[in-house]
Formats: sequence, C-alpha cells, structure tokens
Amino acid sequence: MNNNKDFSTSLQFDNKMTRRKAAGLIGLGLLASQFPFSCFPKSEPLTDEEKATLHFRTLPEVGEWIKSRRITSEELTRMLLERIRLLDGKLNSYITVMKESAISQAKQMDNELSEGKYRGPLHGVPIGIKDLLFTTNAPTTMGHSFRANFIAPYDATVVTKLKDSGAIILGKLNLTEGAMCGYSPTYKIPKNPWGEDLWTGLSSSGSGVATAAGLCFASIGSDTGGSIRFPSSANGIVGIKTTYGLVSKYGVLPLAKTFDSIGPMARSVEDAAIMLEAIAGYDANDPASIKSNPISIMPTLKSGVKGMRVGIDWDYIKKDSDSWLVSAIEGAAKQLEKLGVTIMELKMPEVPDIWWTISGREAADANKETFPSLKEEYGNYFADFILYGASVTDEQYQKSLQLKEEFQNTFREALSTVDALISPAGGMAKGMTEQGWRGHIAENNLTKFMNEIDPQYCAPANLAGIPSLTLPCGKAENGFPPPGFQLMGNAFSEAKLCQIGYAFEQSTEWHLQHPNV
Repeated sequence: MNNNKDFSTSLQFDNKMTRRKAAGLIGLGLLASQFPFSCFPKSEPLTDEEKATLHFRTLPEVGEWIKSRRITSEELTRMLLERIRLLDGKLNSYITVMKESAISQAKQMDNELSEGKYRGPLHGVPIGIKDLLFTTNAPTTMGHSFRANFIAPYDATVVTKLKDSGAIILGKLNLTEGAMCGYSPTYKIPKNPWGEDLWTGLSSSGSGVATAAGLCFASIGSDTGGSIRFPSSANGIVGIKTTYGLVSKYGVLPLAKTFDSIGPMARSVEDAAIMLEAIAGYDANDPASIKSNPISIMPTLKSGVKGMRVGIDWDYIKKDSDSWLVSAIEGAAKQLEKLGVTIMELKMPEVPDIWWTISGREAADANKETFPSLKEEYGNYFADFILYGASVTDEQYQKSLQLKEEFQNTFREALSTVDALISPAGGMAKGMTEQGWRGHIAENNLTKFMNEIDPQYCAPANLAGIPSLTLPCGKAENGFPPPGFQLMGNAFSEAKLCQIGYAFEQSTEWHLQHPNV
C-alpha cells in the first residue's frame, strides 16, 4: 500500500509537482516555523514533511505526538487556529472560532501531561463541534440569527465528555438553519473543499467541510434524516449516525425529538471510533437516553471480518442511484468478499413515507417559543418547513408514529440475519449544487427541496433508530469527492459496523484522498 503522501499525490496530480502544491507546502512549512517545537529529552522533533501534512494526520498519530512530546497541544492548537484563519474565510465552516478558550484548554492539557496525567487518545487534540451543542463560553446559534448572542447556562453533555477526554474545542461549526434545510442570511454558507460549487450535504455541512479540509482533526455532527451521512458523503469523509439514545442530547437544540441523534465525523473509521467512545453513554438528564452496556469499539476494531455476513438489496440500491455510485458500491461489496465477508441478498422492507410528517410536526413544536413571534428573523426554507409541520394534524402525527414503530420492528428483524446492510449514503440532490439550497433566496424553495431530496436511503436508519457508518468507497475524480456508501446495522451495533468499515478501509486507499485546499 502506498503511503498517504504518495497516494494522495498520485490521485490528484498524476505525480507532477504543481506550482500551487509547491506554494502550499512552502506556506505550511513557513506556518509551522512560526510555532517552534519544544525540545524534550528522548523525543525527536517533527520532520518537515510531518509538519507540512500535520492537518491531515489521524487522531492516533497526533495523539501519540502529543503524548511523546514531539509537539505540545498548545503548538498544535495554534497551528490549527492559524490554518482556520488562513483558509476558512473561503470555506465558511466555522460560525464561531473559540481561540482564547482553545489555547487555554491546550495549555491545561500540556500542564497535566507534564504532571503525568494522561486522559487518553484525545488528550490535547483539536476538534470542532456543530453549533447546536450548548457551550457556556461561546454562542449556540443553531443557524438562527436571533440566537447569535445566546450563551447557554451549561455545557451539553457531549461537550463535557469531550472536555473530560482532553479534546480541545476549536469552535462551533456552521449548519443549516434549525439543522434542517437552507441557511439563515445572517451566516455565510459553507463551501465544499473539493469544489465551491459542489453540494456540502445540508445540516452538518460545517462539520463535513472543516473535517475534510483539515481545519480540525474530527468533529461532532447531528443526524435527523441524513445530516451526518449527507455531508460525510459529500465531503469524502467518515461519519457515524448513532443508535437512537446512545449519545446524550442534553444541551442540544432539537429539530425532531423522535429522530435526532449525535455522532462523530472524521477522516478515518478509527478516528470516528475514538470520538464515539468518548461521547457515548447513558445520561439521566436526557429522557431519550437508553441504559446499555458501555460502548466498546477499539478492542475489536482490528479483528478482521472473516465469517461476517453483509446484506445487500440491489433493486433498492439501483432504484434512484447514479451509475457511478452503483459501480462504486459493487466494488465495495467485492472487496468485502475478498476479506472473507459473505455477501447475501436481503430484501429491504418498504419504507413508509412518514419522515416529513413526523419531523415537520416536531420541528413546529420545538420552535413554538420563537415562531411565529420571530417569523421575520427566520429564513424562507425553515420558516416554510415549520408552517408545513404546523399543518400536520394530531391524527396524522399519531398515525405516522405508529407506522414508524411497525417499520422499526420489521427492519430490525431483517437486520438480525446479518451483521450489516450495504446502502448508498444519501448521495447528492439530483442536478443541484449548493447554490440551490441557499436560504436567503427570496422565493419559496421548500417544495423543490422536498421533491429533489429523496430520503429513501437515509430515513430508514432514523425511522428504525439504528446506527449507520458512512465511508468513502471509490476514487475522487472529475472534480468530485470520492463516492460514499453506508453500512447499517441493528441497534447498538456500532462496534461491529466499525470493525467491518475499518477492514474495508484499510484494504483500500480511498480514505487517504484529501481535497487540495
């Protein structure tokens, strides 16, 4: 297998050193030189190549560098903050950069390390969080203009867990208004680092962009109907939509309480697994939190997949997918077979058309305190979505919840016969670019949005409350990021999904592709 540098170079530049790349490497080298590395006994300083590619390194790599004192958390954090300053003016992945608190956290982690206290693989590592998680030291906007100065009275449980793990929070990441569709005209719209005219994947778009562009080492997103899987696929990264109730939503502004779930977004399966272990667990403060055994992914992550069973429904996959995506998924299935997985036919249950009804009604309920009283401060997309939700009757809502429970039982029963199910991760809106979703356009685009975003591939996991792992499965070419697919599994099967995803990932090189930012 080629190393990261060689593979990325061969894919994007055909082994030719362009002036743009040379300038970028020189710039990164100069940037690194602004933050001299501390000299500790028995530790080698980072090489020039390590410094130049630092922002795309894995969590275990940078975590080990911090632990062995090849670099301090403060030095690493300052370098990432400077990279954000230099690049995010074009990418718009952050709403709020928390520079002072990030540096303060980093200094604390360095002090603890010097005193012999080590918190684990996230100790001193800079990450980002979606701007719907409460923080006491920065605003939590959820993409709303009227929340631009809202300071929460407490940190979200996920934020507390990340801090306890030693992670450095760089800032709050951009998102669609209300975590649904369209952007508030108050905030700049994220740009896909693979190409500014490409779709960024809706709600957790800032998390997808920042992670793909090396503006954080991993991030937190939320998924109500695909909002981790859409941006993970659109930006060529890894994302985990978690089992409903596995990760606390205490201190998280809601979109639809029946579907909302919090999960990690990263550049490798192992990175995502490390993040998930840090944030998962029962929380008495969250009524939806489920008591279960502590999640344990890392002990079995690298155990291989020989003898595992993975289901696939080709009719379901091919129904509305582009041919290039179907081809990439076919290649992924063949690769899994080579690794010892048994690929078997599994009929996908019919997915009831109820996601819009439930999520719309619950979004309307969640926004009663500010809508319609602050209607003029809402963007067109989300305002129209709330109006749609308010039109859903009690009878329609209760009937939809009943159908959801029936589908959940049917789908979970089907999944009990396999270790995972292969599916598209959501793909892109048909014929649309990011321009089409901009919430400040003075026209009603909700109907167009609902017609062109088909939730058939993402909604099943939300309806059934099950986990899904999204990861790249092909080559980035023709100006597009690598295609992505998802592995869905039964409730609380995150460890098994990561085990399969890790084996596939390590047997290919798709995850080593990065945008030329």
